[in-house]
Amino acid sequence: MDYANTHLDWSLVQSFLAVAEEGSLSAAAARLSLSQPTLGRHIRLIERQLRSELFHRVPRGYILSEAGQMLLQNARTMRDAARDIQLTASGLQQDIAGSVRITASEIVSHHLLPKVLAGIRRDHPEIQIELVASNSTENLLFREADIAVRMYRPSQLDVVTQFVGTLGLGIYAARDFVARYGRPGNPDELMQYPLVGYDRQDLIIEGMRAAGFDVTRESFGTRCDNQPAYWELVRAGCGIGFGQTAIGEADPLVERILPELEIPGLPVWLTSHEAMRSTPRIRHVWDRLLEGLTPLVLIP
Repeated sequence: MDYANTHLDWSLVQSFLAVAEEGSLSAAAARLSLSQPTLGRHIRLIERQLRSELFHRVPRGYILSEAGQMLLQNARTMRDAARDIQLTASGLQQDIAGSVRITASEIVSHHLLPKVLAGIRRDHPEIQIELVASNSTENLLFREADIAVRMYRPSQLDVVTQFVGTLGLGIYAARDFVARYGRPGNPDELMQYPLVGYDRQDLIIEGMRAAGFDVTRESFGTRCDNQPAYWELVRAGCGIGFGQTAIGEADPLVERILPELEIPGLPVWLTSHEAMRSTPRIRHVWDRLLEGLTPLVLIP
């Protein structure tokens, strides 16, 4: 392969990286917010420019060819360099106007952040808010988010974090469910009632086992991994489930079950790239998030 006189568009390198790391056009297109046909054209174009097949097309997606493997690390180096330039330039901006991209879990994005973000937009309409409601880890280093609200402390380099507090968790059931079935009087009776659990995630099972409950996946008659949908199943009366106390106590359709039963809470951290944290608009949004979320958590 002769690359000496080849001038690559950075967007083609981005497309190559996305497909290489995601393994399929559909996942890569979603990551880059492109259509699959556009992404497919990018891959064909970069292969023509480099005069080499970079991927093997297989039934389940795309896998790197030997040539693609050789280019992968260099492409990642290009991405890192472009990222550093962008982060440095963004950190130098002093105007509060502009966009701030925030990522948080689906349940936090649905129930806790809207009121906080509405206050920011009301007081500073020049700040544009982009909210990514996702349970997947958005990589701050690659500018997929400016600020992340996390239920753990990120350990990646070049980020700053701040502990907000601990979100309380409780057991809840719909009021009409309680009227129909009654309520357990103690933890041992809880297992005699219909329960709502996760489908493929094992967090609830592990937590209940740690608390001494002998549960399996089949112990939960209704199962769902999507947290907003999970909460709606509890609200609709499918069974007794678990939820954040900040959400449950504000919901008139549910009531708390066994409030004396202590359940470990969820730590809340704010995270941003250190090069962006000093940017006025990001610093302002960070402070407003801290101010808005603090009343919802239990500070140890």
